This record gives sequence, C-alpha cells and structure tokens, in this order.
Amino acid sequence: MDLGIRDRVAAVAASSRGLGRAAALSLAREGCRVAICGRREDVLGQTEAELAQVAGGADRVLAIPMDVVAEPERFVEETAQHFGALHVLVPNAGGPSPGGPLDFDADGYRDAIEANCVASIRMAQAAVPFMRAEGFGRICFIASMSVKQPVPFLALSNTARAGLAAFAKTLATEVAPDGITVNMALPGTHDTDRIRELGGGAAAVSDIPVGRLGDPADFGEVVAFLCSAQASFVTGTNVLVDGGRFPGLL
Repeated sequence: MDLGIRDRVAAVAASSRGLGRAAALSLAREGCRVAICGRREDVLGQTEAELAQVAGGADRVLAIPMDVVAEPERFVEETAQHFGALHVLVPNAGGPSPGGPLDFDADGYRDAIEANCVASIRMAQAAVPFMRAEGFGRICFIASMSVKQPVPFLALSNTARAGLAAFAKTLATEVAPDGITVNMALPGTHDTDRIRELGGGAAAVSDIPVGRLGDPADFGEVVAFLCSAQASFVTGTNVLVDGGRFPGLL
C-alpha cells in the first residue's frame, strides 16, 4: 500500500537506535525526507547512512547531533529550515531509570517528566505552525503500553507517559480542523537495547500471546501508518503495538 506521504518531511526524535530508528526507517521507505537526531555521533552517523540508502540519497536525510530533551524546538526548526517544510513529527526520548514509586525524590520525577513529557510537548508546539502552513500534519508520539497499564517497576515512565497522553488527546481536538492528526503509538516488549537493559528479553516472551518479542520494524510500520494520508480519520487515539500483551478491553 502506498501511504501517500512520498516527499513529505518527517522529523523523528531520538532516532539513532531503537524504536525511533525503526520509525525513521519505515517513513524513509515510504518516500519521506527524514530528519533524525541523537547524542552519540558515531551511532547517529551509522543510522544516517542506512537511511540514505533506504530514502534514495543523502540529500533526503538530515542527521542532527544533539540532546533533544535540552533543545526540542531546535530539532523541529532546523528540520523545517533545511527541507523547507515539516509535515510529520515523531516525538521521542530515551526512557527514564527503572524503579518503584517510592524510589525517587521530587527531582527524579521532575527530570523524568521533563524528558518524557515536556520535551515532546515542546516539539509538538514548535511543529504545529509549520503543519498549519501546509494544511497537513501528523504527530505520532512514541510512548509506552504503560499508558494503558502502569508497569510496577517503571514508576517514572508511568507518570510521565500518562501526562503526555493527556496532552496528546487535548491537542488532537485543538488541531483537527487544520488537517493535523495527533496519536500515540504504545510499544510493548520489543527487541531493543532498552528492553535488554531492563532485563525484559526472552523471559518476557511468556507474557506475549503471539509468542515472541516485537521486532522494532513491527513498531515502525505502525508509526508510518499513523503518519499516512490514509490515517486522516484517526486522531486522539492510543495504538498498542504489543503482540496482545495488554489484557484489558480499553
């Protein structure tokens, strides 16, 4: 299926590896011009080279070495300046430290909310004027299945992601008349460095009905669809990509 976003400009944050990288690759395969960012220049350079092959040339990829949590607006603005427009935004940032609800002080919670909620809000706020100017926009936040079901040992993530979900739902209503959709993609357990660091590799498979960890590409393809022309009537929703792991109805 042609997703109808060829030559659109997409900015995917924290995308040198993991699920952000997977989303960038999927968008590049659909013909988007893609901007990525990351703190490690060596890893970012490797991803940039791979994206250039998929996207059809180095001129269709922009790699910005930066800490997107510290300067979220700059990532959006440099992307739009470089390509002359911005149509798709995938806000993302690395997950916070694991731990229970009593393991962190107020500063720990503030830092997590800044990284995994406020930075994404700031990216979205910076992107909306560019999207309004184009009459087309897709914002797809990368969050976590903890939006649906808090994870006991991820208290910081649970708290920050819930706040972002509330913002996304509110923003979706605000910008829908402008041709802009706002959704959240909620990954379950995928085969990424983050999951391995948390000790959730093969041992977690027993909790996944499809019987395997998610391939990051599985997640990237869902993000690409939510950013597609065909998804113009999908907004304000949270889409689980978890192999059936979430047990609830809603």
